[in-house]
Amino acid sequence: MDEIDVPPFFLCPISLEIMKDPVTVSTGITYDRENIEKWLFSKKNKTCPVTKQPLSDYADLTPNHTLRRLVQAWCTINASHGIERIPTPKPPVNKYQISKLLKDASHSPLMQIKCLRRLKSIASGSETNKRCMEAAGVVEFLATVVMNNIDSASLLPESEANPGDEALSMLHNLHVSEAGLKSLLGFKNGEFIDSLTRVMQKGFFESRAYAVFLLKSMTEVAEPVQLFHLRTEFFVELVQLLKDQISQKVSKATLQTLIQLCPWGRNRIKAVEAGTVPVLIELLLDYKDRKPCEMMLVLLESLCQCAEGRAELLSHGAGLAIVSKKILRVSTVANDRAVRILLSISKFSATPSVVQEMLKLGVVAKLCLVLQVDSGNKAKEKVREILKLHARAWRNSPCIPNSLRSSYPAYV
Repeated sequence: MDEIDVPPFFLCPISLEIMKDPVTVSTGITYDRENIEKWLFSKKNKTCPVTKQPLSDYADLTPNHTLRRLVQAWCTINASHGIERIPTPKPPVNKYQISKLLKDASHSPLMQIKCLRRLKSIASGSETNKRCMEAAGVVEFLATVVMNNIDSASLLPESEANPGDEALSMLHNLHVSEAGLKSLLGFKNGEFIDSLTRVMQKGFFESRAYAVFLLKSMTEVAEPVQLFHLRTEFFVELVQLLKDQISQKVSKATLQTLIQLCPWGRNRIKAVEAGTVPVLIELLLDYKDRKPCEMMLVLLESLCQCAEGRAELLSHGAGLAIVSKKILRVSTVANDRAVRILLSISKFSATPSVVQEMLKLGVVAKLCLVLQVDSGNKAKEKVREILKLHARAWRNSPCIPNSLRSSYPAYV
């Protein structure tokens, strides 16, 4: 293969591989369909890779039949060198075909199941098919199927798949666009979110996972106003997923979703009421991997910005200790977030007993140590602020090692 002289115009400009399904974009450049779809849809680029010009419609990929036939003829001529002939690709589905399929699905439950299977097959064909499906209303159709079948799983034979589970799986694999994800947030006046809450509550492993993956994508693109009216039950189910530790991917998606939701006061309080703080503390006791620890501390720091969150941290026997323990053991990001948590406690919840507890647990000694090592300038600034806040109570304490006294800032 390497010894054969391949005509340069047979090669895709992106990957320099022989084009199997040449398509031309609006700028006049021809690419292999799989490569340009990955560029446009997976990486969410909106320009022509060669010309850098914006593409008027990045779903407008015109098949270059002439070039495809030339490539196929060249493959046939060079078959003696072990080159296989490239098969003629199937044409992408069109919006009319999808619309007819959705219309037929409304006739009976059996037709609905057949429709789901056909849609799954179409979606596996290409990214262009997925975008066409979304434009034809497949996202709304699948959301409706999920909503209508949540309570039917227990009524189905074990051998029969629940249409709601199938639809949820497809929604995840469809890689819905930003506009589509935003529409799902308000679909049927928020009923779809309620449905996902119930899926997380009573669904099987795969469906619970798909639900949280979809929720993560939805919260990443949501407008703030779309996230203000979530119910406490919604947070309860997310926290339960964290407790269950189904998989690392599910736990990561759950943490990312909660982090997206908790910059706003109402959501923080709901997350605290759902029991997030003690669950995070218990997880931090066991976790040593950098990324999960960072995300947990980011979320915990957000929750400690409200009085309820700080109270939950202080009421847990290991709360202050585990936050202090993670400093200088994970990463610079973890240092900063852990120190931020301690600063919130020191500023707003530092009763005399809490101040003394921080001494007994070695929190103050750890803070002094932060000033002595390379722990990030942001963390050091906040440490100095904490130490100054309670300098009168801590400065002469025997709990502070003599080797660290020189680093203790003078109080004002």
